[in-house]
Amino acid sequence: MQYAIIFFTSFALFFSFSARSEDKIEGQEEAVLTDAPEVPAPISRKHPTKVIVHLETKEVRKRMADGVDYTFWTFGGSVPGKFIRVREGDLVEFHLQNHPSSKMPHNIDLHAVTGPGGGAASSFTAPGHSSTFSFKTLNPGLYVYHCATAPVGMHIGNGMYGLILVEPKDGLPKVDREYYVMQGEFYTKGKNGEPGLQPFSMEKALKEQPDYVVFNGAVGAMTGDKALKAKVGEKIRLYVGNGGPNLVSSFHLIGEIFDKVYIDGGTKSINENVQTTLVPAGGSTIVDFKVDVPGTFIIVDHSIFRTFNKGSLGMLKVEGPEDKSLYSGKISDEVYLPEGSTIQTVDDVAPPKSVAKSKAERLTHGKRIYENNCMACHQAGGTGLAGAFPPLAKSDYLNADKKRAIQIVTGGKSGEITVNGVKFNGVMPAQQLSAEDVANVLTYVYSLGGNAGFEVTPADVKSERSKLKK
Repeated sequence: MQYAIIFFTSFALFFSFSARSEDKIEGQEEAVLTDAPEVPAPISRKHPTKVIVHLETKEVRKRMADGVDYTFWTFGGSVPGKFIRVREGDLVEFHLQNHPSSKMPHNIDLHAVTGPGGGAASSFTAPGHSSTFSFKTLNPGLYVYHCATAPVGMHIGNGMYGLILVEPKDGLPKVDREYYVMQGEFYTKGKNGEPGLQPFSMEKALKEQPDYVVFNGAVGAMTGDKALKAKVGEKIRLYVGNGGPNLVSSFHLIGEIFDKVYIDGGTKSINENVQTTLVPAGGSTIVDFKVDVPGTFIIVDHSIFRTFNKGSLGMLKVEGPEDKSLYSGKISDEVYLPEGSTIQTVDDVAPPKSVAKSKAERLTHGKRIYENNCMACHQAGGTGLAGAFPPLAKSDYLNADKKRAIQIVTGGKSGEITVNGVKFNGVMPAQQLSAEDVANVLTYVYSLGGNAGFEVTPADVKSERSKLKK
């Protein structure tokens, strides 16, 4: 009996020692921090270590949208804050530094922390000061961090949020590319698109009526040259967060299906073959998918007016060979007009969004109309999409005939056209805009680089519309 007790006691002590040895902190390293959409490399070490994180809070004036600036409150000088990557079992030594130019004290609440306030209670830091605390990463997953200094909503609403990934001990399945995408909304005194430096509106924030809902801190932060990139056949992982402070995101990638969704950013519950996944304010998710065909895939919040009217639109540009067996592309396009039907047009039934008193005002108003109605297809700057939508900038087709351009916008067009020597075969639907708005947007389009600079007037539009009715 005594031998049995000694054996089982020794057995228990051995496994207790083994467990402690496995969790033993070995060495230390400086955390690699990245700005969105970049992500630090996966962790290759097989043991926990002491990870030192230096993160600076700073208030900076940056672009919100073209012509619109905002004073963002940031972790690391950008919105969202730096991406932090650590491993389950690590000891994180966190240094929060508040830049001397800051007007406000700040702190940090990391949802990965087990401790009062997620670290907020230990990290309250006045301008020109630095605070230090540490925590053990007990639970793997993808977690939001944010400022929790009162008024908390105002600090988050000004951009103070980011993501920290606690990798499981055995890591995550290997993929070819990883990206960091974080949604947030902003409440400004001026309306969406109103130019100049826009201050925060507490009134709109309390009513939960944002003027901007964006990915990675600004309108267009993941479009054009800043679009995410991939190649056919690659496996992609997106680390997705929602800083809020108020709205729930309906995260969706048009033309792709998420092969795996790590629900709520956890590592145990994984859903498969998902079209749209909810990301709550202060929450996250991880989505994996393989890209099988080339093209530009649009990333959206499927609360869709936010995407096309407030800015939550990103792009994933995939290069590589086509596979017509998976996706044929357009096979044919024919005009469909039932017997007795006529093309419906709008004169001034729809009131103009604004009336221009000069060409300069027409350009300003036209730019906003373009961003809301045309940019998703023809892209920022009018560059178009290869094989789908013709370019509007430096367009010989557009510049050759102003009247024809008005007729296409107001009456629509289908069939093949040739732009700058390249053939396009598609449909341009008639735009249900007032004559004033058509004049404004076409004047803006004609101002794009390489175009003729024509000014289109409401009288021009009404004249061409009258011909369509005959």
